[in-house]
Amino acid sequence: MGAYVIRRLLLMIPTIVGIMAISFIVIQFAPGGPVEQVIAQLTGQADSADQRLSGGGDLLGGGGSDEGSKYRGAQGLDPELIAKLEKQFGFDKPPLTRFGEMMWNYIRFDFGESFFRNTSVLELIKEKLPVSISLGIWILIFSYAISIPLGIRKAVKDGSTFDVWTSGVIVVGYAVPSFLFGILLIVLFAGGSFYDWFPLRGLVSDNFDQLAWWQKPLDYFWHLTLPLISLSLAAFATTTLLTKNSFIEEIKKQYVVTARAKGLNERQVLYGHVFRNAMLIIIAGFPGAFISAFFTGSLLIENIFSLDGLGRLGYLSVVNRDYPIVFATLYIFSLLGLFVSLISDLIYTWIDPRIDFERRDV
Repeated sequence: MGAYVIRRLLLMIPTIVGIMAISFIVIQFAPGGPVEQVIAQLTGQADSADQRLSGGGDLLGGGGSDEGSKYRGAQGLDPELIAKLEKQFGFDKPPLTRFGEMMWNYIRFDFGESFFRNTSVLELIKEKLPVSISLGIWILIFSYAISIPLGIRKAVKDGSTFDVWTSGVIVVGYAVPSFLFGILLIVLFAGGSFYDWFPLRGLVSDNFDQLAWWQKPLDYFWHLTLPLISLSLAAFATTTLLTKNSFIEEIKKQYVVTARAKGLNERQVLYGHVFRNAMLIIIAGFPGAFISAFFTGSLLIENIFSLDGLGRLGYLSVVNRDYPIVFATLYIFSLLGLFVSLISDLIYTWIDPRIDFERRDV
């Protein structure tokens, strides 16, 4: 197993480099980069130039013309200003040099500072992390607490009326995007067209610090109710169907028939023999679901409900072309995804020693 782990760790290096390289190349051809963002600010509101640039000084220079500029909207601006902008954002160097320096810094977990927020990227991520952690933890708790018992029940009652109507609910839940369901909840319960029962912004109320100790958790869950319902929908459906199919497959095996022949009742067969084997795939997939709940499922939900977490941070960074945040979050999430994939494989072998990754190619 040690050789397999080493191979997987070594394969992470070209994988992460490939992910970052492809993203870096795409960014080179994407219009509206940070230089163009500042140029748009300069041409639309020249008085705010000093607030967006660290260099200060007479940024507009002598009002020279740069008709051959490669940046859209730069005509009429001093070429020295364009050069200063390129140097500030690091675009005065060849792309290959910039990529090499970026990867060298990222290996040391030095992600630099945001282009427009005057704050280190790591500090921004730490600041937004509590919101995403709150969403991720509670989504996992709710989805697993409901999905596993429901999936077992559906497997036992396979083909019954209960199985049919719950399957209909699950299919609808899986088909409806979480963000669309979130908008529906806002319309119905957050001051849209019907009721105004739940808040629409933030993780806690503005007067949270003044609340009594017993009122604080109530206020916290009051704000989380609609986002959690929206995010749990797809996870609930997927885990339920996965649990059901896994149990049905195990129930049909010969060892179950043998256990019943020995006189064990259905509960003893189900939880004493089937449960351990059927839950293998669910437990092994837990690390992936854990990371996914934190970083991938909350992007639109955080924007819809104005929750200032990692999803919203990533979205605003892409919109504003804040490349240090974009690349840093991509690097961190990709690295976590690769490690979580390895951990899932190790959990498989820990739960079921019959699985041996050493005997097959990576």
